[in-house]
Amino acid sequence: MRIELGDDDNVEIMLVPLIDCLCFLVFFFLAASTLKKVEKELPILLPQSAAAVAVSGSTSALVIAIDREGHVYLGSQPVTADLLHQRLREVGQASPQHKVRLDVDASTRGQDIIRILDLCQFEGLKNVSFHIADAKSFSKK
Repeated sequence: MRIELGDDDNVEIMLVPLIDCLCFLVFFFLAASTLKKVEKELPILLPQSAAAVAVSGSTSALVIAIDREGHVYLGSQPVTADLLHQRLREVGQASPQHKVRLDVDASTRGQDIIRILDLCQFEGLKNVSFHIADAKSFSKK
């Protein structure tokens, strides 16, 4: 019995599914790379302290930074006073013992620092600390 193997048929590579897969991969990597949270380094020169106490362990503190012009950042994102107040209210209602860390530039006006401390006090957040530079790290420079 004779079997036809189909040698006469032309073999074609289907390009449309291949292009679809490649486009999907390109879009996926573009979306994944643009949605990645980027931490920016803020232009803050921390004050020095010879009597600073190092805190060990991982802390999930809410980080509020204030630069020398008085601009306020929540993490590395600039925020308005209303948005900061709303965020502090949410954290204070969820957990009054939540840690708040202030990263304050050495040239920041005291009025800007007191304003943030008042907001924390008003919302019941009493576990507030300052992030300062170690004096030993400055003496090596």
